[in-house]
Amino acid sequence: MSAPHRAIAVDGYLRKAKKWQAEMKKLRRISLDCGLTEELKWGKPCYTFEEGNVVIIQGFKDYCALLFCKGALLKDAKGILIQQTENVQAARQIRFTNVRQIAEMAPVLKAYVREAIEAEKAGLEVKYKKTSDFKIPEELQNRFDEDLAFKKAFDALTPGRQRGYILYFSAAKQSKTRESRVEKCMQQILNGKGLNDQ
Repeated sequence: MSAPHRAIAVDGYLRKAKKWQAEMKKLRRISLDCGLTEELKWGKPCYTFEEGNVVIIQGFKDYCALLFCKGALLKDAKGILIQQTENVQAARQIRFTNVRQIAEMAPVLKAYVREAIEAEKAGLEVKYKKTSDFKIPEELQNRFDEDLAFKKAFDALTPGRQRGYILYFSAAKQSKTRESRVEKCMQQILNGKGLNDQ
């Protein structure tokens, strides 16, 4: 195994981290010990194998986490992987609140990382739900029925953009809020843009 590749950008990220700095440094050491290449992606330390994303170190308000990009493929023999929300299909996290937890789990974490590397080497892919498997919120369907140009524009979006809107609209608990979200996003959809596109 070649020497781990450390990224200068991650050094800067860790220096500036206001929270979870010691925990992230420990997770970094574990990831590098497994021979992964370090990069800064999506503003977070990301560890790759032959350009395939394996794990990402994340800091949140109440915990820091080691996110396995294709965690759904892992056996999870210890039952420690967490699916952040029901809509997350591939990624899984292991969460920590102190360095001691990470130090105690280091051998297990390395075993999970190595299993994730093996999945990457084997070219394994997560089977994602199709956009058609997601339920269209009633408020969106009503708008489709009223405005065929809007439905056509929505259908022309990429599947990922369609899913993003469906999940965003569906996340609202009240019908009035879902309706409002659809209204606010109509022009963006008509312009062929995704929810987070500028």
